[in-house]
Amino acid sequence: MPSPRLLTLALLAFTPGALFAAAPALPTAPPAEEILALGLPDTIAPDAKVTQLANGFLFTEGATSAPNGDVFFVDQPNDKILRWDVATSTLHTFLNPAGRSNGQYFDAQGNLIACADEKNELWSIKPDGSHTVLISAAGYEGRPLDGPNDVWVRPDGGIYVTDPLYKRTWWDPAVTRPSQPVRSIYFLARGAKTLVRVAELTMPNGIVGTPDGRTLYVADINARQTWSYSIQPDGTLTDKKFICPFGSDGMTIDARGNLYLSASLRPPGAPRGGPSTSGVTVVDTKTGKVIGFIPVPEQPANMCFGGRNHDTLYMTARTGFYSIPTRVKGANPAK
Repeated sequence: MPSPRLLTLALLAFTPGALFAAAPALPTAPPAEEILALGLPDTIAPDAKVTQLANGFLFTEGATSAPNGDVFFVDQPNDKILRWDVATSTLHTFLNPAGRSNGQYFDAQGNLIACADEKNELWSIKPDGSHTVLISAAGYEGRPLDGPNDVWVRPDGGIYVTDPLYKRTWWDPAVTRPSQPVRSIYFLARGAKTLVRVAELTMPNGIVGTPDGRTLYVADINARQTWSYSIQPDGTLTDKKFICPFGSDGMTIDARGNLYLSASLRPPGAPRGGPSTSGVTVVDTKTGKVIGFIPVPEQPANMCFGGRNHDTLYMTARTGFYSIPTRVKGANPAK
């Protein structure tokens, strides 16, 4: 048994704060000038240019690649899902009205999974435009979600959905918001009817997973952070890890494991910038380091790899739709 003197010294060395030591501070984003100096990431040729493919929209979102490489995206305020035909470089309306769709992702069967924000639902849309409701207005535990925003479908058909809260003019005013007590990530197993809440963040938004179905990346847009989780067979998420000090509205991942985030270089509180601050921040998931920045005339909300060889980055950015060729392919067939 320790001597009284040793016990006294141990008590003197102990402070109440030792039980509640602050967690180590997370890294902060490098200065904008430092990121801009990196130029384009090495996944893109130095002389590659961003091209505007179409414009005149109110707000574009939800980019995802169909099995043939065509890119589907939404103009949410105009309630349209649009299709960019990569073979003819022409734009077509796929669905109107479209349930005020937001984030989208093609599943392995060629169905378009869409966050139908009008009634806080999730739809599976067939190639003919007909749809099945996967998540109804009953939402989670009998209460509607607060706005399914982005979606990723893992290889076995299980679906992950982020549910932040951005109030919409088209919502039923009789429904009290927030409806859910926390901002969450939900999982819907293939063929299931019941949602499972698998994680909580300040404001979860952009989401994408790895093609092997083992890792999920989620942006906490308000906290300006991106996290990874290990995906379990039952859909639950474990092993939460900090990836980088950037939030995003949308994201994708390339075959090398780099994340492309709709994260501008605009400092908090600063006015929205021009081409030098609007764009896509590219981060190496192994190190969390920024490896380059893609300037875009308007701030992208979402993006995907598409085209015949899945080696073009397509970006939905406010009133426009843009692309840039890449030296690398997208990791996921639909993103």
